[in-house]
Amino acid sequence: MISSLTAEKLACTRGDRKLFDGLSFRVSAGQALAVEGANGAGKTSLLRMLAGFLAPAAGRIVLKSAQAEIHESEERGKAIGWLGHQDGLKPQLTVREQLDFFARLHGAPAEAGVLKQVGLERQAELPCRYLSAGQRRRLALARLLASDRPVWLLDEPFAALDASGQALVAQLMARHCGHGGIIIAATHEPLGLGNESLKL
Repeated sequence: MISSLTAEKLACTRGDRKLFDGLSFRVSAGQALAVEGANGAGKTSLLRMLAGFLAPAAGRIVLKSAQAEIHESEERGKAIGWLGHQDGLKPQLTVREQLDFFARLHGAPAEAGVLKQVGLERQAELPCRYLSAGQRRRLALARLLASDRPVWLLDEPFAALDASGQALVAQLMARHCGHGGIIIAATHEPLGLGNESLKL
């Protein structure tokens, strides 16, 4: 079980531009952190850094469990579930095939109930190319659930979702934190979790 994620004096540079410097925070099990800021402030870059997709220009990221401290990005990535702007779906695969693929990729059992949780049970045999933007987002949420990772990094989690989809995201986030998970989300909208906020 992951007990905390800590960032210490992080700096991010893209090209010749410094997005942020000296950024420090800590998120413990059961907590959520909303990362706020204008477009281009570095919200997505911070999430990519935490996920291990992007190396910090300075500082370090530490994931702590009861057994160890994890400093290496590849090891940290094994604890992280990612929801980004790109859905990464294969248009020719059905919704069920897509979910099964990602479940196997993450070494997690494919649970039939996951599609029901995100409201896609009726579309299970539909090829992904026929999904609406909101349905594709729901399938990305199903993939996040199937990954069974304790740390969720969410880039605009409410994007492309109608009111019921946004309520679903809020419910899933609350449940994840309630089970001791950690959420860090780049967002322009309140998470509704009584969470801390970080402004870039």
